[in-house]
Amino acid sequence: MKKLGKALLAVLLVLVLAVGGLIGWLSATEYRPEPTETLSVRGETEGRKLEEGASLRILSWNIGYAGLGKDEDFFMDGGKSARPSSNAVVNRYLNGICETIEAQNAALCLLQEVDSNSHRTFGIDERTALQRGSSVYALNYSCPFVPVPVPPIGKVNSGLFTLSSFPLEKAERISLPCPFSWPMRTVNLKRCLLVSYLPIENSDRQLVLVNLHLEAYDEGEGKIAQTNQLRAFIESEYAKGNYVIAGGDFNQTFPGGLERYPIRSAELWTPGVLDQDLLGEGWQYACDLETPSCRLLDRPYDPADPDTQYYVIDGFILSPNVTLESVQTVDEGFENSDHNPVLLTVTLG
Repeated sequence: MKKLGKALLAVLLVLVLAVGGLIGWLSATEYRPEPTETLSVRGETEGRKLEEGASLRILSWNIGYAGLGKDEDFFMDGGKSARPSSNAVVNRYLNGICETIEAQNAALCLLQEVDSNSHRTFGIDERTALQRGSSVYALNYSCPFVPVPVPPIGKVNSGLFTLSSFPLEKAERISLPCPFSWPMRTVNLKRCLLVSYLPIENSDRQLVLVNLHLEAYDEGEGKIAQTNQLRAFIESEYAKGNYVIAGGDFNQTFPGGLERYPIRSAELWTPGVLDQDLLGEGWQYACDLETPSCRLLDRPYDPADPDTQYYVIDGFILSPNVTLESVQTVDEGFENSDHNPVLLTVTLG
């Protein structure tokens, strides 16, 4: 018995040292972005500028790192896995995503969850396949080893990717509050705003385009703090006379979304709620309540399953000087992502 006790104690000691070593390594290598960082613009930086009074098509899409298509589930949503079965599956989803983007022919694309070098997507740099026109990329998830689930996610490098057929004058990464404390913070996302500034022909104004992906799996405080910072930023840019469009995955249901797609069980992941009174006079939300923009990943997708949980958490916020023409969620049947793309048409002025 003494020998067994010593053996168990030795095993326990090894486990404690291993966990301690892992936490120490993750702490030493933690991604710590600055509050504001200037980003490099890739591709064309000169060409036809935006024009006031002309229609503008903008696509927003959380592509689920080309790893969360119709055949997938996700452990944080009640499923079991965190990555597709092979790189062939990732490439199939990625090719489908590229085809959809091309078909929508939007001048501006705001993409979320774009992997650049991650174990979960077999090291594929998805930016290469998605690249067109001008582009800018901002990391919001960078960790050398995420130790969950089993098998683990491993290395992650992922972020926000903005594509433009118009020249981008400059771009910035603006850090958002992180609601997680140490050591959980070391393996969690470091959310941000990817802000692109587009010049306008014969005008001193700019279009300030904000690509965002707000907190998902917090207790609610993170979403609130990040949304308040977003509001303060877009209001400050509008006060300068600029046009402002913020779009992406809010992880919060838009007004009317819960009535259209009620939560089926309190045990399921539940998004926050965007307050109708959050926005000042003249500002507006732009979303499509007729088609869900997201599904829960507790199981592979079956459109005939009556228990599938849907949400409307993807859309836009428009400043008062931006005229909404239309907004439509493109029903892709969650073929290549757990989100559907949202297509916005607006006029500046």
